[in-house]
Amino acid sequence: METLNHKEVINLLLQLASMLIMARVFSEIARKLKQPAVVGEILAGIILGPTLLGMLMPDFYTSLFSSHTMTNIALDGFVQIAVVLLLFIAGIEVELQVVWSQGKNALKIALTSMALPIIAGFVVAYAFPEFLGVNINDRIVASTFFGLAISITALAVVARVLMDLNLFKTKTGLLIIAGAMVVDVVGWIVFSVILSLSESGKEGLGVLPTIGLTLFFTVFMLTGGKGLINRVLPWTNKNLAWPGGLLSLSLAICFLAASFTEFIGIHAIFGAFIIGVALGDSEHLTEKAKEILHQFINNIFAPIFFVSIGLKVNFIEAFDLGVVGVVVGVGLLTKYFGAYLGARFAGLKRNKSMVVGFGLSTRGSMDIILGLIALEYGMVSESLFIGLVILALLSSILSGPLMGWAENLKLSPSSK
Repeated sequence: METLNHKEVINLLLQLASMLIMARVFSEIARKLKQPAVVGEILAGIILGPTLLGMLMPDFYTSLFSSHTMTNIALDGFVQIAVVLLLFIAGIEVELQVVWSQGKNALKIALTSMALPIIAGFVVAYAFPEFLGVNINDRIVASTFFGLAISITALAVVARVLMDLNLFKTKTGLLIIAGAMVVDVVGWIVFSVILSLSESGKEGLGVLPTIGLTLFFTVFMLTGGKGLINRVLPWTNKNLAWPGGLLSLSLAICFLAASFTEFIGIHAIFGAFIIGVALGDSEHLTEKAKEILHQFINNIFAPIFFVSIGLKVNFIEAFDLGVVGVVVGVGLLTKYFGAYLGARFAGLKRNKSMVVGFGLSTRGSMDIILGLIALEYGMVSESLFIGLVILALLSSILSGPLMGWAENLKLSPSSK
């Protein structure tokens, strides 16, 4: 069995150390500037990667990140685990009772906020595949992916912004959160099906068996699986060391679910996400337990993933102003107007609908994860991926100020 040698082990440890240190430094800078940590972590990766370090100190960059094949394979394993765990805690954030409490209005807002960018994104990508950088050999699937990528909302980021604006527990805030949760669930189901249909996707059991098993897995985990979790968690809390028992058991079922969906031809992240939804919705998973899981993953694995983005792409060489302009323009406008129209259909006033529009336009971790997977599958070019990353950064930075402005907007009676 091939293993890491002495130098490769040292190299791997230096890679992880440098990634975590840089991520912490820049996430703290982002926090001081009242920006999401993900913004700082991505910037840290761009600095550590070929964009800056590789250009300014090429020999040092090569010795640290490019000269050891086995080390890079091991680091990629860490990144894959980080992606799975990120989707796991994203699922934990989905509270089904919040979605049910908002009922049809949340569904209207979520579906319209997805429909407009998916349709517009598909049309643009299908009409101009070579310019935009979608895989022309997988044109329909890749174009659908682009539409889906610009339709995703970053639940964790928008929740933090709403808390900062004291809107989290308001009717508008709950509608945004519920809508974002629906977008997450629908978006990851659709994306998983897209991957199974893609010619560049991994081999599975065939399209129909894969889709059937995916639907079965989703329904079972959110019904019978959730019931089983509700029986196991009290026993775990009572008989196993706390929080160690809960942590190890939670991560074990996360990896089992991820391995199952990977086996049937759906990406592992989907299994992690759905098991996270089932676990997070349990009344026996306390807020303290959720916080421990969040702290463990968000401060160790999340930074490794977001820094790794900057290591994969040269943001200067692969930057295309035209592609970035189209991605940002189409992504911001269609998502905003889709969510805005959904809120108006749901009966909200104009300024509240604007808050919903800006809130659901917030991107962050989820669409970047989706984009990176598509890049690895060869569905999109590096230029298009960079556009998605910049869209995520801009929307995360702008959403808070725009929501605050819309919330305080004074309207005339005729415009309400």
